[in-house]
Amino acid sequence: MAKICFLLLCHKNPALIVEQAKMLTDSGDYVSIHFDKRGSMADVATINDALKDNQNVCFAPRVKCGWGEWSLVQGTLNALRLGYKTFPEATHFYMLSGDCMPIKPIKHMHWFLDETGKDYIEHHDYFESDWIKVGLKEERLIYRHWFNERKHKALFYASVKAQRALGLARDLPEGLQIMIGSQWWCLRRSTISKLLKFLKERPDVPRFFKTTWIPDETFFQTLVMHLVASSEVESRPLTFLSFSDYGIPTVFYGDHLDFLLSQDYLFARKISPQAVDLQKALADEFQSDKSIHAGPDGKRLISFLNERGRTGHRYGERFWERGSRIGRQNTLQIVLCKKWHVGTRVAEAIAQANNIQSLGYIFDESGINLPDLGRLEDRRSKRNRHRRAFLKLLFERLETDSLTICLDPGNLDTIADFASDRCQMRVLDVQCSFDDDFLTGHAQRIGLADSNISAEMRGSLTSALRNNMRADLDSLQEMGLSALYMISETASNEANGVALASFMKIPSPRAEKIAQSLSFE
Repeated sequence: MAKICFLLLCHKNPALIVEQAKMLTDSGDYVSIHFDKRGSMADVATINDALKDNQNVCFAPRVKCGWGEWSLVQGTLNALRLGYKTFPEATHFYMLSGDCMPIKPIKHMHWFLDETGKDYIEHHDYFESDWIKVGLKEERLIYRHWFNERKHKALFYASVKAQRALGLARDLPEGLQIMIGSQWWCLRRSTISKLLKFLKERPDVPRFFKTTWIPDETFFQTLVMHLVASSEVESRPLTFLSFSDYGIPTVFYGDHLDFLLSQDYLFARKISPQAVDLQKALADEFQSDKSIHAGPDGKRLISFLNERGRTGHRYGERFWERGSRIGRQNTLQIVLCKKWHVGTRVAEAIAQANNIQSLGYIFDESGINLPDLGRLEDRRSKRNRHRRAFLKLLFERLETDSLTICLDPGNLDTIADFASDRCQMRVLDVQCSFDDDFLTGHAQRIGLADSNISAEMRGSLTSALRNNMRADLDSLQEMGLSALYMISETASNEANGVALASFMKIPSPRAEKIAQSLSFE
């Protein structure tokens, strides 16, 4: 009978990881856990303490993982190698994430894997297929990528441009046909044995993939199809997942239970961490002896509904038409500052201290480095059209529940829009001193004046701008925001530290150190 070693890749929600591991091992199967090294040591301790006595669980060496980087493959290899060595009775190795849940009974999974006797990994010819819809294709492979496109977008594309100009394209590894597909696979032990042996014999192959872009979609796919007869491999994952029009994974909630159980897959991704009832129902299903029924293709159904949503003819309204919600589980920290460079520095200092991400003036400034949201992020007008919907996508895309953004204090409509949401919103007003030169430059930046403005007109304009700023501050305070805090260039570090402590939810001494490091120039 099949015995599965689940390779569990995770980075948050330690309590859910513990429950997931216990559920998967209760049936006699195994779990090899890789917990992202970017995760907190407290979370690691929680998982280790809860599972240390479970003989069917092992903990792989941790690496810091970044989307699109080799580190995701390395983390998988660490979990794979340890699971292969630790659990010699494992017949199959199945990749899972922390937000995957079973949608079939474990007895059916064992029967299915024994009955089919195949590997399951999606694979398409890299160059001939249309699996990559937009963006770089050949460049992912033939050029070396040292920068993360999400974190260092300018450097990423500058590097590609420079390599193209210098003719630095490289050859593909000898003898390999590059394949591409989903990273969620299930492979037999015999296949894993061949793969690990091949990696020892061909160190040039992992060396090549270490500097490709998004190697988790090509590395295992290429090697499996190089080492195993195509008749023994099914080109599909056994984990059900789908994506929205914007390239965002569909998140499943309680009302998706019957839909998920009817899908012809073994697991589903992504289950919302807040969908407690759904998690319990799927866990019960996992241990049951129910007969299996497979319904219509869920991906086609979701795709159809998304397409109808494009024209407003779906079974329900588009989510922005009914007032998209950022979500009460998400925390939005807003830094208001008229001096945008100062606001950006303050937001970055706050985000770094709380280990969250700062995105800058995403609703005020055009040239912002943002993750790929299906081109929704390209223009400021798009971001502002449905602001809360845009933020909701960002929270989901970045897989976080806390973000820091900046806003110009005059952007009162946006502040009011977010204040009406159920999210946890905190606002920090950064008060700076302004001389006439700054105000004149600001007027030129927003198109109120040009470089030839007369001295008389300049005086009238700067006076009006100061009045506007005072009016904006009055309007902000009249909103009655429940979490509005203020730091000032003229205030003491102690006073600013008190405000920062309340805004950031950290101890005052730590906040005062941050206040001391801030520059208002």
